[in-house]
Amino acid sequence: MRDALFSGLKVVEFASVLAGPAVGMFFAELGAEVVKIENKTTGGDITRSWKLPCEDPASPISAYFCCVNWGKQHLFLDLRDPADRATALQHVDAADVVIANFKPSSAQRLGLDAATLQARNPRLIYAQISGWADPEDERPAFDVVLQAEAGFLYMTGEPDRPPVKMPVALIDLLAAHQLKEAILVALWQRERTGQGCEVSVSLWESAVASLANQATNWLMAGHAPQRMGAQHPNIAPYGDLYTCADGQQLLLAVGTERQFECLCRGLSAQHLLENPIFQTNAARVRHRRELNEALQAIFSQKNLSNWLETLRACGVPCAQIRDIPAVFAQPEAQALLLEESTPDGHPTLRVRTAVFRMRPR
Repeated sequence: MRDALFSGLKVVEFASVLAGPAVGMFFAELGAEVVKIENKTTGGDITRSWKLPCEDPASPISAYFCCVNWGKQHLFLDLRDPADRATALQHVDAADVVIANFKPSSAQRLGLDAATLQARNPRLIYAQISGWADPEDERPAFDVVLQAEAGFLYMTGEPDRPPVKMPVALIDLLAAHQLKEAILVALWQRERTGQGCEVSVSLWESAVASLANQATNWLMAGHAPQRMGAQHPNIAPYGDLYTCADGQQLLLAVGTERQFECLCRGLSAQHLLENPIFQTNAARVRHRRELNEALQAIFSQKNLSNWLETLRACGVPCAQIRDIPAVFAQPEAQALLLEESTPDGHPTLRVRTAVFRMRPR
């Protein structure tokens, strides 16, 4: 079901792959008219062909494409063709927002750069995604390249093992969130001034800006983050995994001294509370190995379900490790699904991207 918050807003999306289309789908979910213009000479957005081996070869689109392309009108145009370009410009002239990830040279060559389009439509908000901090840097910028260049790949994985890519193209999604915020601010500014503007974000800056505590650990404490698996460099036991009697793994996320006290009481492990090397978080971080050996000895005595029940009753943050089928077996996840059929009748399914709630007073 489509919300109506942006009913009457028109968005023209020239972007492809993930980051830009994710922004377009956000506005589509909230009621905007979103027109996605795809290059008909190349078969459209490249992700249409990014199919898993198990996908239906007869389907015109991939599951990957579906994840950020719900609720849009799709136009296949050759922007170098005068008639097709005129069609695109008709939509731009009536638009509130343009989303683009053109290379600067391509945008200028096609006459689809911000200055040219805003001369036609002064109220237009032109939202541009680029790969690198320098917009003139036209190197390809796929997500895994940014994960490597911005430090994420180095930090991800187990100690003494090779770097590991995050399984979701998180840098694209972080950049999409940045651009959504910029567009929303620009829309608010336009309400005051009547004028559009250009907003832009790069994948690289979005990635570096999202390093958060890992960045300040280096900038303020001189600590260069290393691969720690699921563990946290500042907190223990947080992200630590323990194997239960049934072979299932339990994750702990104990972030406060109070929670550690609850953990020890729930485990009937008063001796851990009394041990000086576990009495503060700083001490537990220094002695993580000894703490984990002690906790593993306890958790190996019962099955995962027993420990989850015990720890949740005590208010201890903990979790089982779910695979994706288990995630979507939950009713709460099912409630987030969006369906749509392609023009030739192929059913598609994906997860909502706008999951915030607004309740009128």
